[in-house]
Amino acid sequence: MGDVLAGFHAAWEFESDSVLIRYERGIRTPKLFQALGERRVPLEAIAGVTLTPGRRGTVVLRAEPRPGADPLMEAAAGQLREGCDPYRLVLPAERETLAEYYADELRGLLSESGRTERYLVAAPEAPLHFKAYDGKASFDGTSVAFRWFWTGASSAKWKAGDQNFPVAGLGGVEWRSPEMFEGYLRLLPRDGTALAPQADQDPASVVFGLGYGPVHESLPFAAAVLAAVRERGAGAPVPVPVPAPRRDPADIAERIRHLGELHQQGLVTDEEFSSKKAELLAEL
Repeated sequence: MGDVLAGFHAAWEFESDSVLIRYERGIRTPKLFQALGERRVPLEAIAGVTLTPGRRGTVVLRAEPRPGADPLMEAAAGQLREGCDPYRLVLPAERETLAEYYADELRGLLSESGRTERYLVAAPEAPLHFKAYDGKASFDGTSVAFRWFWTGASSAKWKAGDQNFPVAGLGGVEWRSPEMFEGYLRLLPRDGTALAPQADQDPASVVFGLGYGPVHESLPFAAAVLAAVRERGAGAPVPVPVPAPRRDPADIAERIRHLGELHQQGLVTDEEFSSKKAELLAEL
């Protein structure tokens, strides 16, 4: 089609075989969009297109990616807030007719559905890195490195030492949003080796916290690692559950301290604070 449809925070350029999404840079633009910059989405990666009413006099044009087509969405696993969905284009309501035209045009070009056998949308490029609560994570395209912080890492991680994981030995990545309580990024071993039940005790994980591992840094990181794993043909293993070990009292005290900080800042309710504190104390 070759036309451009501009909305809030992004513009879609319609081409014969793809949609090029360019994200704006600005104080109101979600940081994830700014980090992504632009993305080319092949038509074969799109399962459908919808146009729905939005908030405050807007309409929302959304492309529905096919399962397995985009490593970013695979890593996110449904945890992204609506406003950070890179496949949504929000437009003023008066442009609804124009948006419907492009939606119909796109639908007419789509012919694929179902899960894809390979990623069709490019992952963010390495090198990538971000700071978690307990360490720094780095990815150079061939291996992931974790370097622990003495102020945040558990004694289990200090005993294990800094870690380096070649992509060839990985089977997948598990990302839990830092916007949820106790978020983390965990590397899954290709051979299905048993995993520590708590991410803060697992040397193959980094844990997030207030201001650490934000979505716009940790999610593109997870997507890039997933894409590298997929290129090597490694399927994600099913983790083998292991009995929960008794935690070091010093680790428990540190987790309660961090929980208290979240409570003081109003990010955790009184009920959540009491419940989680009791849960942590029970592990002693």
